[in-house]
Amino acid sequence: MHRAAHTALYGCANVVGPAMTRQCLKQRVPSQLSSRAYSVVPTPRDSEEKEMLDRILRVDHAGEYGANRIYAGQMAVLGRSSTGPLIQEMWDQEKKHLEKFNEILAENRVRPTALLPLWNIAGFVLGASSALLGKEGAMACTVAVEESISEHYNSQIRALMEKDPERYTELLQVIKEFRDDELEHHDTGLEHDAETVPGYWLLKNAIQLGCKAAIYVSQRV
Repeated sequence: MHRAAHTALYGCANVVGPAMTRQCLKQRVPSQLSSRAYSVVPTPRDSEEKEMLDRILRVDHAGEYGANRIYAGQMAVLGRSSTGPLIQEMWDQEKKHLEKFNEILAENRVRPTALLPLWNIAGFVLGASSALLGKEGAMACTVAVEESISEHYNSQIRALMEKDPERYTELLQVIKEFRDDELEHHDTGLEHDAETVPGYWLLKNAIQLGCKAAIYVSQRV
């Protein structure tokens, strides 16, 4: 059985190349068939490294959870408008991010932040209230939030690269991929008139201040 699973993955790598190989590796394979001790996070060497990794995973999960709730709020208001499909497309990517972090947290027995119920409500309210300002308001919110998240991902990338880039190769790959998606959402917001909403800079700065506070407490609580 082990040999069959190994052969399937090896064959996939040879036939479809590196990009699709990653898709193959994402398929559910029973743990006893895997020669890996972990998916993307190495087993912590000591309590200090465990604390660092737990903090990274917890806050990233919280950020993706909050982003999902923001898009849910926007869709509640603008879902049937001409902007609905665009918001849905970005939301679908965020759903995949959250699903991945749910998987990583479970695999590594990391508890999510205790503040998820708060982010559930706050994220939806932020998304819906920004959408009430129209398409431009929703896009301004997207720009502010995605810029904050991508900056936070960049800070994590720098920290992991400084510590041991080879040890954290796969975790870095996940964070970089998600960072690039957030930057794409940020640019999409700018392309769809985010800066034309009245009080754009005030709105953006207020949202980003809230994001920084959320990041700070989610790492610790």
